[in-house]
Amino acid sequence: MTTINRNIQFSVLGKEKVEKIHESSLYLLENVGMKIIGDRTIEKLKAKGVVMEGDIAKIPRKVVEEALKTVPKEITLYTRDGKPNMVINSKNNVYFGTHSDQLEYLDYKNNMARTYMKEDIKTMCTIGDALSNISFILSVGMCGDVDPAVQSQITFLETVKNFSKTINFSTNDIESLQEIIDMAAVVAGGHDKLQEKPFIFNYCEPIPPLTHPIESTEKLYISAINKIPVVYMPYSMMGGTAPVTIAGALVQNNAEILAGVVITQAINEGAPLIYGSMPTVFDMQTTVGSYAAPEFHLGIAAASEMADFYGLPFYGTASCSDAKTVDPQSVAEASMELFSTALSKANIVHDIGVMDHCNSVSPAMVILASEIIDQLRSYNKGVEVNDETLALNVIQEVGFGGHYLQHNHTFSNFKSIWYPKLFGRKMQNPDVSDLMDRVTDKIDNILATHKVASLDQSILDELNKWEAKYLNK
Repeated sequence: MTTINRNIQFSVLGKEKVEKIHESSLYLLENVGMKIIGDRTIEKLKAKGVVMEGDIAKIPRKVVEEALKTVPKEITLYTRDGKPNMVINSKNNVYFGTHSDQLEYLDYKNNMARTYMKEDIKTMCTIGDALSNISFILSVGMCGDVDPAVQSQITFLETVKNFSKTINFSTNDIESLQEIIDMAAVVAGGHDKLQEKPFIFNYCEPIPPLTHPIESTEKLYISAINKIPVVYMPYSMMGGTAPVTIAGALVQNNAEILAGVVITQAINEGAPLIYGSMPTVFDMQTTVGSYAAPEFHLGIAAASEMADFYGLPFYGTASCSDAKTVDPQSVAEASMELFSTALSKANIVHDIGVMDHCNSVSPAMVILASEIIDQLRSYNKGVEVNDETLALNVIQEVGFGGHYLQHNHTFSNFKSIWYPKLFGRKMQNPDVSDLMDRVTDKIDNILATHKVASLDQSILDELNKWEAKYLNK
């Protein structure tokens, strides 16, 4: 898959602030502690030296430091057929992902939201599969026409049948997590093959402030024993479930994530974990947790520096909007967020095309975001300075009042300039924008022509047995 290679130096925190947040997080872990629920997790923590006071876990500095030594610093995620897809670490590589399902679907034909249906999964998967800028897709278990008790499993089945790249999945309950891992093992050719070449990774959250309920600890436990990469990502709202200051929210989130590192390593040393952090604002005017607040995306960029400090891969967020439809607000918000994350130290970035405070997903916004990502890939190349690019001899040869159109230097280098595939640069622009018409045409063309590689019939037969079981419940 395509990736952005960053050659521009950018920092929100810097070394001194990073170290202050780190030390403050260790203080919280050791002196205030975390509320942790789950008997078998607690037993593993006790064995590592964590002090339990009721359900409050006091985690000494040395326990955190030992866990940070064993958690992997690099993870390779694969495609469904076992090819390397994303190498995620604390270095300057970044990949983007959209959703296969959500509560609502923003119809690209009329820009109106409606209930998300199971058949929409294939649409989103086909679009994501066709776009080189989309490296993974999220299966989150939200379809209006599927029994809520089996939504996670059914959504995953539809996604794995219609998407050939990496799948990031979450589950609505504990029990379905192992079932999804078992289904993925069928596709991979066994649990050992899935561990060796994971094409799935799990998404899990603590509950800020400072709480790790049984749902979180059990999902970490199951992921760790299966050695399936897991994102641990607190979603906190500054002024609501976190301090109102960005620094305070970063400290709290960081402590919660470090607790997740300790938990996974206590369960199974070497279990892969991906650092994720969403410190947004609690909007006092509307009472929503904003997905497009500048403080949110500044906080995400800062959190990516914390992950880099630990050498851990970072799970970012961008191209999401608080607007209901694709409009000037939503495109402006998506552009700002993508620019921020492209400069930051994020490695895998989710929520491409998510709208309306994460209630809906928009195929049209995914297409627009892909074009913006292309722009940013060119921007992040930075400025290369050498004899060829300085072009002193070329300037001398062209001389006063000349032009460079026919010079060999131009012929050799003009293709390094970015040219839009979707946005227009016409000499004479039309009086009315036709951009959304081009977006619609592109989606129609993808859906009409792009064919996702089929799974082997033997694998499909096994997956269909799982589906029949869920549909007959």
